[in-house]
Amino acid sequence: MIHVMAVSTVTDNDKFQGSLKQAYARLPKGAKWVLAVASTDQTKAVNIFVHDSLDTVKRFFEEYASPFGTTEYFEADAANAVGLPKH
Repeated sequence: MIHVMAVSTVTDNDKFQGSLKQAYARLPKGAKWVLAVASTDQTKAVNIFVHDSLDTVKRFFEEYASPFGTTEYFEADAANAVGLPKH
């Protein structure tokens, strides 16, 4: 299992947030959504997932988020992170 960071630049925050609320109920099997946070101006968002595949998280997240922003995906350096829950 890895921590996947989804770092988004949001173009329509209301639709982005609404879509992600729908997505939360439809997580891929075995996935955990451990963090969702946005900047105060609502133009940036960071979401962190635990799953065994970055590609699966990307396909899932893009289905909901891509119409309302652009997202980059990274495997988090969990060994050096502060505050990430153990998976």
